[in-house]
Amino acid sequence: GLTVGGLLGLRATTTALPFQMAAVVSVLMGLYCLTLPHTPPKQTGAVTVRDVLGLDALQLMKERSFAIFVAAAFLICIPLTFYFSFTPTFLGDCNVTNIPGKMTIGQASEIFFMLVMPLFFARLGVKWMLMVGMFCWAARYLLFQLGYNWATIWPLYIGIALHGVCYDFFFVTAYIYVDKKAPETIRAKAQGFIAFVT
Repeated sequence: GLTVGGLLGLRATTTALPFQMAAVVSVLMGLYCLTLPHTPPKQTGAVTVRDVLGLDALQLMKERSFAIFVAAAFLICIPLTFYFSFTPTFLGDCNVTNIPGKMTIGQASEIFFMLVMPLFFARLGVKWMLMVGMFCWAARYLLFQLGYNWATIWPLYIGIALHGVCYDFFFVTAYIYVDKKAPETIRAKAQGFIAFVT
């Protein structure tokens, strides 16, 4: 974002450069992965669609708290799709300049909150972390609405900066919750199931 919008002064929505950069970085990451030590999977044998989709994890849905969590995760991902797809266009309509660079505020926020997450875990616990994450998603959309209606930029920047709390407190906490909730025999399948739901 800083390279495309800041250094080069390009709009990410009108250039192929971000995709070209992603292609180069992906190739480099693929080459790096080839240097990692050999780690064969624990389970051997045929892999089924049931394994890939984590359907064995459906047994966790018998627990009311887990079922509510899955429903909330599914529902929160509906507006999330709009956020990831349309925020740059929305910010452009609000006359924000250097949108790719401004969106990196959210990435910086995500790194910061990832680092301080253990402190919040100790104080809030999983349930409240998830609640704060969901609340911040709603607060972010409200801030975007205020920025649009008031034709002022500060609510938009705060909304972008909330990305760290939104993502880390909900999605990272969700994966930690599933890891603790699922028995070891289906832990990977439960993580696959949650990835599928979201």
